[in-house]
Amino acid sequence: MRANRTLAYLCLACLPVFGSCVNDLDEIKQITFKSTDPEQKTEELFVLQTEAGFPQFKLYAPLAEAYSKPENITKFREGIKVDFFGAEGELQSILTGQYGEINETKGTMRVLDSVQLYNPARQQTMYTEALYWDQKDSLIFTDKMVMIKSPKELIYGKGIRAKQDFSYYEFLEPQGRISINK
Repeated sequence: MRANRTLAYLCLACLPVFGSCVNDLDEIKQITFKSTDPEQKTEELFVLQTEAGFPQFKLYAPLAEAYSKPENITKFREGIKVDFFGAEGELQSILTGQYGEINETKGTMRVLDSVQLYNPARQQTMYTEALYWDQKDSLIFTDKMVMIKSPKELIYGKGIRAKQDFSYYEFLEPQGRISINK
């Protein structure tokens, strides 16, 4: 009887110790999480957006980091590649860059550093250091220097507005045109 009573006291004495072993996730975040850290990290990210069974765009990034404050932004610090497709699912253009950001709140994307937009049907490539894409309007634009190279010509200027498929573009400040003869 005395052994049972001692065991009962021992169990009661241990309850506060075992009860205090619960970890509060918010408290852990305050200790280990910096406000500049991403809330999610994804390696080898593939995103395919479709409409009526046809792809609209396909995005690939070696690393994606998602943040929710102050806005929903995903950063691609190790580069980004976006394939844009037409209404029938045909590849129309390819956008690449060394860095990218998608602002999901605004529906925009920013691509920086060694940016290229390639239209395979026209064999045309645009080069710039910064390019912005507005998903709502399907427009790509920049106010930076731009060079467009095709088999027959080299065009350059400052600033451009283009369709995301790169079938149409307009320079804001054209600066020159060079025809290339083979």
